[in-house]
Amino acid sequence: MAIRTTSAMGSGDLSRSVGMELPFLRRYARALTGSQGAGDCYAAATLEAILADRHIYDTEISPRAALFRAFHQIWSRAGAPMAEDASDPLEHRAQLHLRSLTKGSREALLLSTIEGFSIDEVAQVLQTTPDAAQQLIQQALTDMEDTVRGAVMIIEDEALIAMDIESIVLAMGHRVTGIARTHSAAVALGKKERPDLILADIMLAENTSGIDAVHDLLAALGSLPVIFITAFPDLLLTGRRPEPTFLIGKPYTDEQIRSAVSQAMFFASTETLEAGKP
Repeated sequence: MAIRTTSAMGSGDLSRSVGMELPFLRRYARALTGSQGAGDCYAAATLEAILADRHIYDTEISPRAALFRAFHQIWSRAGAPMAEDASDPLEHRAQLHLRSLTKGSREALLLSTIEGFSIDEVAQVLQTTPDAAQQLIQQALTDMEDTVRGAVMIIEDEALIAMDIESIVLAMGHRVTGIARTHSAAVALGKKERPDLILADIMLAENTSGIDAVHDLLAALGSLPVIFITAFPDLLLTGRRPEPTFLIGKPYTDEQIRSAVSQAMFFASTETLEAGKP
């Protein structure tokens, strides 16, 4: 899919800008519509609309936000449709979850969580205020707590912290499979009962590593969402290895735990939305 322009107003620059962001738009369109085919159709319609009327591509904001805003104008005019079914079972389950979110909140959530837009950028794309965008995201998080429940494993050697995290998770309606204090205990616990989500510190008792424990668990159990909770985030944010999606520093707040658990648990069934991320 390519955009070709002949206009004198920086057509080459526009083509390059749109081309760089197009893979992200197609991913987002797929998430919203529920199918690759439908998503691509709306992405193509967005490009055609930009060619027909440059005014819908706002050059006063970033190229990425401008492209997504133009897409939203086209998609919203069509009634914000979603596919009735998805061919892939995992994608179908993801769409069922997304449909349960309050109207408007899933767009804000996907823009923020999957596409990495800031609150101000989400507001620009949805043409609303930052406060309203923040409220939409918070509503999505609240909706997620009400729709997704699962089994959570905690890897933490400090008893009081482990108990506190456990109480937050239980209050959200999730079930805790157990608490492990060491690498070996974590691997044994995970193999005994496969969790839906892992919450892990990175420095454990007996001078063992939570990072290594998680690595071994994922090797044994397959892909699982993981939230690292640590006083030493710099040990994970090195740029030398894939960095975790969810990383919470100590001391943490209840809201940080609740938000991360909700997102990680919810998107455990929407991993296909991130497939092929550039």
